[in-house]
Amino acid sequence: MDERLHLVDWLIVAVPMVLVFYVAMQAQRFVKSVSDFLAAGRVAGRYVVAVASGEAGMGLISVVALFEAYYNSGFAYSFWNQLYVPVGMLMTLTGYCIYRYRETRAMTMGQFFEMRYSRGFRIYAACLQSLSGVVNYAIFPAVGARFLIYYCDLPLVTSFFGWHIPTFALVMALFLSAAVLVVSLGGQITIMVTDCILGILSYPLYAIVVIALLVKFSWSGDMEPSLLDRPAGESMLNPFDIDKLRDFNLFYIFVGLFSNVFNRMAWSGTQGYNAAAINAHEQKMGAVLGTWRAGFQGMMILLLAVAGYTYMNNDKFEDGAAAAREELTWKAVRDVAVEPEFDAIRGEVRRYLDTGEMSADLVTWSSEEHFEDKDENEPLRDMVKEALASEDKSAGQTFGAIHDQMRVPIALRHILPIGVTGVFCALCVFLLISTDTTYMHSWGSIIVQDIVLPIRGRAFTAKQQLRLLRLIIAGVAVFAFFFSLFFAQVDYILMFFAITGAIWLGGAGPCIVGGLYWRRGTAQGAFAALTSGSLLAVGGIIAQKTWVKHIYPWMEETERLPVISTIVEGISRPLEPYVEWRVLPDKFPINSQEIYFLAMLIGVLLYVGISLLTGKESFNMERMLHRGKYRREGEDEVIYEPVTWRTFYKKFLGINSEYTKGDKILAWSVFLYSMLWGFGSFVVLVAWNAISPWPDTWWAEWFKIYNLVVPGIIAVVSTVWFTIGGSIDLRRLFQRLGEKQDNMLDDGRVIGHVSADDVEHVEDIEHDK
Repeated sequence: MDERLHLVDWLIVAVPMVLVFYVAMQAQRFVKSVSDFLAAGRVAGRYVVAVASGEAGMGLISVVALFEAYYNSGFAYSFWNQLYVPVGMLMTLTGYCIYRYRETRAMTMGQFFEMRYSRGFRIYAACLQSLSGVVNYAIFPAVGARFLIYYCDLPLVTSFFGWHIPTFALVMALFLSAAVLVVSLGGQITIMVTDCILGILSYPLYAIVVIALLVKFSWSGDMEPSLLDRPAGESMLNPFDIDKLRDFNLFYIFVGLFSNVFNRMAWSGTQGYNAAAINAHEQKMGAVLGTWRAGFQGMMILLLAVAGYTYMNNDKFEDGAAAAREELTWKAVRDVAVEPEFDAIRGEVRRYLDTGEMSADLVTWSSEEHFEDKDENEPLRDMVKEALASEDKSAGQTFGAIHDQMRVPIALRHILPIGVTGVFCALCVFLLISTDTTYMHSWGSIIVQDIVLPIRGRAFTAKQQLRLLRLIIAGVAVFAFFFSLFFAQVDYILMFFAITGAIWLGGAGPCIVGGLYWRRGTAQGAFAALTSGSLLAVGGIIAQKTWVKHIYPWMEETERLPVISTIVEGISRPLEPYVEWRVLPDKFPINSQEIYFLAMLIGVLLYVGISLLTGKESFNMERMLHRGKYRREGEDEVIYEPVTWRTFYKKFLGINSEYTKGDKILAWSVFLYSMLWGFGSFVVLVAWNAISPWPDTWWAEWFKIYNLVVPGIIAVVSTVWFTIGGSIDLRRLFQRLGEKQDNMLDDGRVIGHVSADDVEHVEDIEHDK
């Protein structure tokens, strides 16, 4: 098969993007106020929220990260994700945090913080939030550009009139510029409209890729044998045989569960959607619809990872896999090791790939044991990694990281036929654009709204504020470009997310959850939680980046290594095999997920403890949530029934007076599917295997049923459902945008714990009491 992209593939990519940019330009005429730019005027319906936020939430970097995790650690550990089901379902149906946050009418998390705590905390939190978010986002362009270069087989260097420019930089500049254009045209309005259109266009394209993969590979003949061929303790499919997995294991799942509860809504990468719905009920129902929204998307990503692994490890595809490995290795070497000091190593690697014979120099370089982790299925990768490390250990680490990230994308280009190659490329471009626009908008908005605006203390004109928002958002793009250009990745993408996210997420959760639900939470407790989390996370980043070159050599030179090793390894011993700290020369012993958990735990304890010590009076929740006498004119009053045996099920499902008959059916469908199928099957399988363990072949059949057959049936229905629902709701969005009345005071300022546009309303109420 010719692995290059053909004209038809490029047309499949280009035509939808022309449509999207045309619609974005048409949508910009609706932007008249700051709230339009930040929250799309708060007039979105549930389907637009569900489709657009889903498209924005699953970026291209997320796909590459999942490929990397699945390829290295398999799919068995994800079985334990079903522990999330009852918790996630309860949070979704009750609108946990989402509903109350929308009731505050805050456009950013910082605005809520000033309403709930203080202006000083808003500024402090925004500094940490923007630092964490911008650095976390700053590798998105790198991963996305590198994916397109490897998948599309683009040259590493492009020549223009005698100038030799890295293609990596050109691709990043192209897509960042496109994203800045979309955001600048209309902020959250154009972002939400384009994301919704991209989401609707994606539904049939996901189905095409899924069908192509199922035609190419046989489950029983190709995929299943490949997935079953793993060493004991590292099973791809058996969740009771994963005790030797280090990074993605049961502890990783536990930390994710803990984070889902205590860090609800804390990550603000898609914060524009949190305030975009027409009311709190529509915001919650958009999240409920998210249970069914994914359709073929999740199934496609899983199948692509399985197909990539099968192609690279099944003897049936041995020749193609060998060619893919050689192509990947050579491209990654030239990508990472471009400096003159690597000339000799590159030359010997090229000679080895051409002849199959190792020179004496290559034998010497690759025989040095710089790294403990070896993969018997990837001898070429390990050989080149050691050879590069003989000159510069960090280059070896970066080569290993890039190789593992781009392994599945390279394999997919060898797998997918003409046309389908372009379809998948189009989907990846959609995901890249949607996430870039959303994240740049979020982090840029936080800097302006939650740092500049409260420090300034007085209002901008709408024109000034919109200009500043566009300028700062462009600045985020520039920072991401240069960070991606020079930052060398050495860890899994998901681990990078964990450690950079922990700068903010380590202590943000209790500030949000406590602020929305606990009257006793104080600014002092919030300050303590955020500070502890950020210090632990930053310390972890520094330790990880300096371990190989500085910390470990220092411990050896000062002869402190034996003592420190004994202490560190002794602390983790009671938690083995799921937490296993080993003091080795090539990697910091505590991984990013473990640092993240420690930061969260300490943050929760400090928030509760210090709030109890410093709290003197209860906070006025009704005023902040616009409930009771503070309800805004024109909004329906929600009747909250007392909890009794007769009303318990309604409380559990989140049903209140706002629910229509259709809403109740939707809530019950989510409950029954999640509890009876998702969590019910999990409980049955755990109990069954505790009594009589399944053989691996049974787990292979279960994997097929649970991850392919049932989701495939649901995807057929949801593809039609959300295509129609999203299209109708998008038309309604444009109608509401044309009819709404703008309030120029709704600009994100807070005066005396009250939003500026609510001050007159609150003063009238409290004056009359």
